Amino acid sequence: MASQSITIRTIEASKPCPGRDVYTWDSGLRGFGLRVTPKGVKSYVLQYRVDGGPARRTTIGIHGSPWTTQTARKEAERLLMLVRQGVDPVEEARNAKRREKVLNFSSYCDQFVELYLQANWPDTWPEQQRILENVLKPRWGKKALTALKRADMVKLMDDYADRPGSRKVIHSLLRKLFNWAVDREDIEISPLAGMKAPKACPSRRRVLGQEELICLWQATGQASWPWGPFARLLLLTMQRRQEVAEMDWSEINLEAKTWTLPAERAKNDEAHIIPLTEMAVAELAALYPQERGFVFSTTGTTPVSGYSKAKRLLDERMLKVMQRRQKERGGDPQSVKIDDWRLHDLRRTGATNLQALGIPIEVTEAVLNHISGTRAGIAGIYNRYKYEPEKRVALEAWDSRLQEMLNRGERPAVAQQAVDADQTRSTRISAMDWRTMLADPQVEVEIDQSSLLTNVNKKAMGS
Repeated sequence: MASQSITIRTIEASKPCPGRDVYTWDSGLRGFGLRVTPKGVKSYVLQYRVDGGPARRTTIGIHGSPWTTQTARKEAERLLMLVRQGVDPVEEARNAKRREKVLNFSSYCDQFVELYLQANWPDTWPEQQRILENVLKPRWGKKALTALKRADMVKLMDDYADRPGSRKVIHSLLRKLFNWAVDREDIEISPLAGMKAPKACPSRRRVLGQEELICLWQATGQASWPWGPFARLLLLTMQRRQEVAEMDWSEINLEAKTWTLPAERAKNDEAHIIPLTEMAVAELAALYPQERGFVFSTTGTTPVSGYSKAKRLLDERMLKVMQRRQKERGGDPQSVKIDDWRLHDLRRTGATNLQALGIPIEVTEAVLNHISGTRAGIAGIYNRYKYEPEKRVALEAWDSRLQEMLNRGERPAVAQQAVDADQTRSTRISAMDWRTMLADPQVEVEIDQSSLLTNVNKKAMGS
């Protein structure tokens, strides 16, 4: 084995030898060398010993871009520095590959769900898993956990600046994941360390009034597939957006007029039977039901998505309907505007109307499949009654109220004359007055929640 300074001339002068590798060792940097295979492949190598152990040899790279004599020599110097510190470069490289495979973000999320979320967050882990699958894995799935930096977190939070609720939930989930990784010593420090958490969002109270619901319904009749029927079923069933989006024909029984939401898809991990009313059945029947597959899908294999774009288009159609109706009343169409609302507000709107119709609060919670209040704590443990008949009565009452509202909305709109000007923008009413006031499209109703709950509860107790 020759020993001389390895330069570009040395590389060019080196010739292969049939049947064996030829090594040339650098005279200036101990252990750094050039290997030439019988086929003439030239590569840079490093031979070393860790703490007096046996000699080991590793390949730095084949001569040519990016490896030149200069870059290979610098890499050899770096590796020898590790050797002096008692680190074996070969083992270090193997461990790095193992860590990259184990700490792949997508794989690590699966471990996180199985070993941490399911054990420590039994009530909410399915929802958090959906965020990992739908939001975070598509973004960082192939990236190593150790490669995620503060800049990645900032970019993610910026992308959700217009959705503060989602941003807060995503930040909380990532904080759990990275803190768990730090505890396991899979990473040294969380990329969220020292980063201020997003502010908590104030509780939303938006409830759509009668005029808005009329215009929404008419707008959904003009909406492109699948958003018209999708928005209508959100309103009619009062179920969560993702639950309706993932509705499968196998869950629907039009003869029995039921939709059975399986436990694995429910937020609270409990199966839920939703009675289908006359209007809900009509919407589903119009879609030519199949025996299997998603009810709302543009691909046939995945549920609908792209809610933000669909909501913007729906708002545009709602505004046109509102302007037309305002013009029919003799008003200025340009004075009409739509206050900010979200698809989830349809769920609150339906629930508020149930309360106004005199439906007991525990039945309303059963319709929503919402475990809180009367269905939480000790009461929830001992009261396992599912309120199935009461849920149907409640939803049919809402169906009738909505039909009545929409039928009135189809009549020619006329100017409001009997309502005092000071009361046209906001009227404070109790639950007993709600049904009368909702019939008036010029009145924007503001519910007196304390009066509403008091009246409903008294009715529920037979007072």
